[in-house]
Amino acid sequence: MSSKRIQKPDERLVPLEAAEAEFKVLNSRFLARLAPVASVEEARAFHKAEKAVWADASHHVPAFIIGHGRSLISHCSDDGEPSGTAGRPALTVLEGSGLGNVAVVVTRWFGGTKLGTGGLVQAYGDAVKAVLGVTKLAKLVHTQTVRLDLPYNLYEIARRELENISAQTLNTVFGVDVRIDARILADDLASLAAKIQEISAGRVQVIQVQDEPDTPFPL
Repeated sequence: MSSKRIQKPDERLVPLEAAEAEFKVLNSRFLARLAPVASVEEARAFHKAEKAVWADASHHVPAFIIGHGRSLISHCSDDGEPSGTAGRPALTVLEGSGLGNVAVVVTRWFGGTKLGTGGLVQAYGDAVKAVLGVTKLAKLVHTQTVRLDLPYNLYEIARRELENISAQTLNTVFGVDVRIDARILADDLASLAAKIQEISAGRVQVIQVQDEPDTPFPL
């Protein structure tokens, strides 16, 4: 995750998709895997799944944050590492990212050399920093899924209008006409509807298919 980007006070950042990072410290292997989660149950299920997949590992340290601002739940565990050396440093780094609805599990394979208290704190914190560094971001926003049924001669024009507002095209069907299903920011609905009316001389309407108050929208 880039440190150059400034987060807006009211912006609710979330991971767009899963990510992972891996490195070694004194022969101990650390694998940090991150996932978008919408509930405590999903976060715990992610931790359980990681333990099952990497059953040969020494530790599976979880940290997660559900929600944003004052309405959030956070949790961490040392999973057998000395108290305060794993879960807390992992969660501290995660909290500093500004992300919500996110879970990280740092899996460690002991390499035969003890890292000491300071070494463990550093390693688990660095593991979360590493996976955040390759995590694609999204923001939770109010979106509308819309549908356009267009004659072929208006397809490219309409497609460019959707691109201009960073719409996510969900589906395009080429039949007698062209049908486009797209997800747009709710704030762009009125202007898009007016533009489509204009370019089609009133023949094409923007149909609202679904209202989605909290949708991860790529940055």
